[in-house]
Amino acid sequence: MGKIIAIANQKGGVGKTTTAVNLAASLAILDYKVLLVDADPQANATSGLGIDHHNVKTSSYEVIIGKAPAMQGIMPVDVPNLYLLPSHRNLAGAEIELVNLFERELMLREAILPVKNEYDIIIIDCSPSLGLVTVNALTAADSVIIPVQCEFFALEGLGKLLQTIKIVCKRLNTALQLDGIVLTMYDSRLRLSNQIISDVQKHFPDQVFDTIIHRNSRLSEAPSLGQSVISFDIESRGAANYLNFAKELIEKQKIPLKTV
Repeated sequence: MGKIIAIANQKGGVGKTTTAVNLAASLAILDYKVLLVDADPQANATSGLGIDHHNVKTSSYEVIIGKAPAMQGIMPVDVPNLYLLPSHRNLAGAEIELVNLFERELMLREAILPVKNEYDIIIIDCSPSLGLVTVNALTAADSVIIPVQCEFFALEGLGKLLQTIKIVCKRLNTALQLDGIVLTMYDSRLRLSNQIISDVQKHFPDQVFDTIIHRNSRLSEAPSLGQSVISFDIESRGAANYLNFAKELIEKQKIPLKTV
């Protein structure tokens, strides 16, 4: 049965979608069958993989509110072994529509369950909020990865997110675990970046991944062409960072590598 990982941080601009897309692509390159669920109304993961969300007929919106099965919306993308459940801006309205639904926090989990066995790993790109859609993602997930940028106010809001994860774990998903914190947007030339790493490691000594995602122009350019950095420039530092991150995650989860 596939492992479901939510990529979450209610703070915007931390590299959440970049991490979701490129971690998913990296795992696919390592020969895992991966499903990326875009659960963000901004649909950046969708457009970042070359899909125009305006033309999507069945999105995560229809799936979450129970209007369509997940399989109806899942599509292949240009990375072998990688599949996408795209998003649409209509997902922004799901927060209101979910309010009056029975077991509203469980909608995404129930929707993904029929396809869970079809994939080795399912990654959910959460919206930059702690609303009902994100709670649905955390309730559906087996674990959470939190991207934190190496910039000022990096730890802002992190405590609130961890508290939300704790509440979801207690009330809705007792199996939910924190895989860890991944540091993004690192610039070795900046003293601040090194200070942020020190601060995060000090506050969360056992929860920070060894892999650090550096600032890289190819990471920034790839989404504008509708590609992961793995497809865009596999020789780039950004691609190397995410491939290393994928391998570290696999090792941490004790999942055997499928390729040498």
